[in-house]
Amino acid sequence: MMKYLMRSLMFVPAHNDRLLSAASRSDADVLLLDIEDSVQPVENKQIARDKIIQWVTEGKFKYHKVFPRINDRESGQLLRDVHQLTIDGVDGFMYPKAKSGEDIYFIDKLLDTIEYEKGIEIGTFKLIPLIETAAAVLNAQDICKASKRVVAIAFGCEDFVTDLQGIHDDEHESIFTPRAMIAMAARATGVIPVDTVHIKVHDLEDLEVNLKTAKKLGFEGMLILNPKELTLTHQYFSPDEQEVEDAREMLVLYEEAQKQGKGVAVKGNKFIGPPMVLAAKKTLEKYDMVKNKPKCS
Repeated sequence: MMKYLMRSLMFVPAHNDRLLSAASRSDADVLLLDIEDSVQPVENKQIARDKIIQWVTEGKFKYHKVFPRINDRESGQLLRDVHQLTIDGVDGFMYPKAKSGEDIYFIDKLLDTIEYEKGIEIGTFKLIPLIETAAAVLNAQDICKASKRVVAIAFGCEDFVTDLQGIHDDEHESIFTPRAMIAMAARATGVIPVDTVHIKVHDLEDLEVNLKTAKKLGFEGMLILNPKELTLTHQYFSPDEQEVEDAREMLVLYEEAQKQGKGVAVKGNKFIGPPMVLAAKKTLEKYDMVKNKPKCS
């Protein structure tokens, strides 16, 4: 499966030319061109589709991965979304309000049909389910496994807390458990876990607190509402120079130990065994992806 760099996935209301223009110049890894919640009234949804087609066809997002956030299958808008937007330059779709694997199976088969009809290779368009309800958190692993198109899952905390009838407290305690469950479900099934949006977009100190927690929990990226969040987000989800240096040293020491017939190597007061070697390889792989990411001109 293709590797995706998903440190930042930025929502962009797709009916707004000014925000589309700003997004095209941004350093976000993935653009979530929104046709769902931020596009109201309903008449604006066709405007959003038309603008996505125009901007993508003109190559304005060629330095980004493009995953429009489509409408769910109960909206009456889903067929229009995917039939019109299964085009070159669109990598896949964010599917909102996924409650179970059945929802993802449904969109998977719909995409199968559209790809077949258009003569596109089956499986071309990938999926990022958005986990927004208590049921979805409990079904996260089934959602990940429901389709080979799923490359990541992302957490939508505000809808989740509303569904839970809980409170999103300032310490973020109420969303700690679902975050951990979503990250584990993703890692258990080999897809990328993406953390929830940071609602206080102007509070970069609070953003940093959330990024530290997200990294500890195993998330690989975060949903973004404002470009000002990108620098800090990329800092936390990219290997720093010390991590890269340590990873390279670990691999050298382990290789030398293997040549000497030893099962493990030692760095400082730590044993370097297979789990640490695997982590080092992943660090260097991520570093290469960041280094080779195309830059906006």
